[in-house]
Amino acid sequence: MPRSTNNPAAHRRRKKYLLAARGYFGRRGTTYRAARQTVERGMAYAFAHRKQKKREFRKLWIVRINAACRLNDMSYSKFINGLHKANIEINRKTLAHLAWHDSEAFARLVEIARG
Repeated sequence: MPRSTNNPAAHRRRKKYLLAARGYFGRRGTTYRAARQTVERGMAYAFAHRKQKKREFRKLWIVRINAACRLNDMSYSKFINGLHKANIEINRKTLAHLAWHDSEAFARLVEIARG
């Protein structure tokens, strides 16, 4: 009985990894084994960093809000607590945008949080 291979599927599977590894340096973009290892590691990093990206942006927004609060003689925690007590629901992304681009509107929010 002749030897049976699954050549079309195997070729397609290998080609998928080699296409994903285009532009990689040296052997990583040309040989299947190195390309597969590099692509799989890259996919793992991409998955993890999509989660980290959300954390890092939230940290950045909090730093910007805190800096703007300090310019208005208030701490970040007291500002957020004051907004909650005043029933103002603005997310941190919007607050950071206001702090960065519209300091007058942010100063009014600080006064509301103080009162």
